[in-house]
Amino acid sequence: MKLKFIVFALIAIIFYSCGSAKKARIREQRINTVIQTARAYTGTPYKWGGTSRTGIDCSGLLCNSFRSANYVLPRTSDAQSKIGSKVKRRLLAPGDLVFFATGKKRRKITHVGLVTDNKGGRVKFIHSSSSLGVVESYLDTEYYDKRYITARRPF
Repeated sequence: MKLKFIVFALIAIIFYSCGSAKKARIREQRINTVIQTARAYTGTPYKWGGTSRTGIDCSGLLCNSFRSANYVLPRTSDAQSKIGSKVKRRLLAPGDLVFFATGKKRRKITHVGLVTDNKGGRVKFIHSSSSLGVVESYLDTEYYDKRYITARRPF
């Protein structure tokens, strides 16, 4: 009886770990799709409320990018800041969303970006900048460091 239980437990562990590995691979593929889609917009000019290659804003960029992986995000950066789970800044990973207060109100979220890389704690994110259009920037630059509010992991 004890041997049957051990064999059953081992089989269950093997199946569970295979399922977890498959879920991790699927998540990684979705994140890669989102990042590749966002990068395809590099150089697109900023346009408030824009959602196309002729002009796009920060939340529109992320809506389009996540849609390519069959994930629907809310349209505004403030609404996007409420989905998924919170992520500590030191644990940021590709696919996470980073939020900023770039307006006059210091705590009101007005800007969002998508983490594309984190090497040795140096976080890179893609976003649609009102002055530069769609670009990748580093989170530790003075401008973004001062305005950083929070981060979320959509999936």
